[in-house]
Amino acid sequence: MNNDPWKFDTQAIRAGSLQSEFGENSEAIFLTSSYVFDSSAQAAARFAGNEPGNIYSRFTNPTVTMFQDRLAALEGSEACVATSSGMSAILATIMGLCSAGEHIVASRSIFGTTVQLFSNILKRWGLEVTFVSLTNLNEWEDAIQKNTKLFFVETPSNPLTEVADIQALSKIAHQKDIKLIVDNCFCSPALQKPLLLGADIIIHSATKYLDGQGRCLGGAVLADKKTIEPVYQFLRSAGPTMSAFNAWVFLKGLETLPIRMDAHSNNALHLASWLESQPQVDRVYYPGLASHPQHKLALTQQKTGGAIVSFEVKGGQKEAWSLIDSTRLISITANLGDVKSTITHPSTTTHSRVSPEDRQKAGIKDNLVRIAVGLEDIEDLKADLSSLSR
Repeated sequence: MNNDPWKFDTQAIRAGSLQSEFGENSEAIFLTSSYVFDSSAQAAARFAGNEPGNIYSRFTNPTVTMFQDRLAALEGSEACVATSSGMSAILATIMGLCSAGEHIVASRSIFGTTVQLFSNILKRWGLEVTFVSLTNLNEWEDAIQKNTKLFFVETPSNPLTEVADIQALSKIAHQKDIKLIVDNCFCSPALQKPLLLGADIIIHSATKYLDGQGRCLGGAVLADKKTIEPVYQFLRSAGPTMSAFNAWVFLKGLETLPIRMDAHSNNALHLASWLESQPQVDRVYYPGLASHPQHKLALTQQKTGGAIVSFEVKGGQKEAWSLIDSTRLISITANLGDVKSTITHPSTTTHSRVSPEDRQKAGIKDNLVRIAVGLEDIEDLKADLSSLSR
């Protein structure tokens, strides 16, 4: 079904669907740990990889396969490996593709936990990571070493929504036989297709917009079959596996992804424009605004500006916390991608384990607030932030 010439909205609902002998219209949840073989010979053939089919739900499950195939169709990718979380997707990719003594160049404008993974955990296993500016291409070129294996970026970035030039980065990477990884969590394939822009690998935290309602944890890695094979082998042995139930939830989330992302983006643009006019706001970061430094680039890579709006309030942490604590509608939580709007203070939550010096280099100030704009009425959202008008 993935090869049919369907449009994106149809693929989001139909791609990858499998139907059992019972003829169900909604995808089935296969809650089973193992599968019965017809014979010893069939079992041996499947374990050897000589016959397709399910073996054990740590690495093969029909519901997870449906999710993988549907997301691959939406991203225009040959293959997808689903994982237990977005962070496990990053870990599986690095462990599958890198060896001790190799080197990674990463944007310093990435999720705080990813910084911790790269700086602390991977370093203990002999992998070196150099952090550079997301938008300064010269820094990427200068950071390349003989043993550099991967480039890693989030675009738009968390939380300042900086935008990387994916095509330019891919050209730099490919000249040195380096693979470019793009975390597409903020946009989803409904707004951005990194593979079409030259990226080699896509990472997702399915927990965010692919689910869309803040219900389950999950992740995904997408690439061509050759690139993704060692990632799959790592998952098969190490087991950071997506559960069948979570895969089913994500399948339901993908069905509404296009209309949700359009609605999120419309609300976010409206709110960002309003925030720019508020007397207690110093600066707004949103790619859909003409004031954003990469506005033109963003709109060549993305369908819209997305759903994440960050802004600096006048003052410091005290004033940022006061604004957050004054809200009654918006949820105070660091998660994003929900139909419910969420608000957080990045320097003391998502990036709290990043050193003050590194936060400063990344431009994350103590007066910065991040809102993941949901699907509530925009006038209610503005009313919930009315203290900014005083």
